Amino acid sequence: MNEPSEIRWPLEPIPAELRAWIDHCAEYVVEHIGSLASQPSWDLEGAEALAASFTGPPPEDGAPFEQLLARLGPAVGKSFNTAGPGYLAFIPGGGLPAAALADFVACAVNRYVGVHAAAPVLARIESLTVDWLARMMGYPTTAGGVLTTGGSLSNLIAIVTARVAKLPESFLDGTLYISEECHVSVSKAARIAGFPERAIRRIAVDERYRLVPEALEAAVEEDQRRGLRPFLVVPSVGTTSTGAVDPLPAILDVARRHDLWVHADAAYGGFFRLAPGGESRMPGLERCDSITLDPHKGLFLPYGTGCLLVREPGALLAAHRGGAGYLQDVAPGTGRVNFSDLSPELSRDFRGLRLWLPIMLHGLGAFREQLGEKLALARWAYDELKAETRLALLDEPQLSIVAFAWRDAADTNRLGAELQRRVNARRRVFLSSTTIGGRFVLRICVLSFRTHRDRVEEAVAAIREEAAALG
Repeated sequence: MNEPSEIRWPLEPIPAELRAWIDHCAEYVVEHIGSLASQPSWDLEGAEALAASFTGPPPEDGAPFEQLLARLGPAVGKSFNTAGPGYLAFIPGGGLPAAALADFVACAVNRYVGVHAAAPVLARIESLTVDWLARMMGYPTTAGGVLTTGGSLSNLIAIVTARVAKLPESFLDGTLYISEECHVSVSKAARIAGFPERAIRRIAVDERYRLVPEALEAAVEEDQRRGLRPFLVVPSVGTTSTGAVDPLPAILDVARRHDLWVHADAAYGGFFRLAPGGESRMPGLERCDSITLDPHKGLFLPYGTGCLLVREPGALLAAHRGGAGYLQDVAPGTGRVNFSDLSPELSRDFRGLRLWLPIMLHGLGAFREQLGEKLALARWAYDELKAETRLALLDEPQLSIVAFAWRDAADTNRLGAELQRRVNARRRVFLSSTTIGGRFVLRICVLSFRTHRDRVEEAVAAIREEAAALG
């Protein structure tokens, strides 16, 4: 008879086999991360042909692990290099190695933290990380929240919470207010939450692309005169196009006069509050009723790590708590809250470990240092490019985005797009664009923890050289 350790079950590797798989993964990851700086900033050549090779029915018999990993490697390469130092497009994600290890452990132990009773200590670890984030934003110790998959889900949860807190069950006369530069996830979330497009008011922005409080108040008063129910305003703390930070104190004053819930979309910009002088960049954030944060942006964690914070956790619970007889064995005790009662998710992964482990391992000071560096690099790039006569910079960086366009008004869109194409064709840095007022605008967004002065200097040099060639 075989010894117990030698018995093989179809889906259970023996210890030696599992160790070999882990070793293969470790070798691949270490080599991949070690080569990130030399990898192209993007590579889609042949990507569609390679994608077409992933086809056919699932195999009846498995293949060797190392063979499958070897097939995956080229697939990873045919993509935007979002984890590399040259990725300056959109809002860069992070991918801290410590967080990847946390996910490996979390997936391997596979404990359920959606209800406190199922894993009390692990649920406490996740609650602790939410407490940490709330303190970082200046919230009181009574505040709460929940980790999510990202800003889109956080914004949806916030809108539903505000709807339940401020409107009756028949809520179609409710109206909510966003700026013209607000992230698309907010209007999308509003529609999913049941509001028609006509309920979403887009408020004008000023010359720095910030919501105009006077225009907000005028829109609210007009809706009130029409018999509608204004209930929510969503200021941005770091817009995607330019990094603009809406004037929170003035917006909060308007909101308090008209009993509006204030939800700050700080997915991109909120964590810059940790950098030196950060609080002065977003005064009033701690007074908002709720805040969206994306640790997979400002804390450099893997994609899929978001958070919603609320000043009054009871409002979050009232909007999302559900009951069922089969859950009676795991009902939360006094002073305990189940994460499944704070969002639409019942089944969910153990997200807290990918926050807890990197912060405990590196210390918060390392994150403060990195965030300060990104602000300084954006300012340096702005100072260098504002002397380039062929380019028009839209605004000095409010956070870590530098937005600029081709100065020639007659052909600004064509030349701007060509400049972007030429810079990106070098494959050392990758820039993205946006459209503002019908104008083609290029962006440098510095946020990766792997992006340092040398790569930003390369980006500025490439922009200058290609602009001169175009000019």
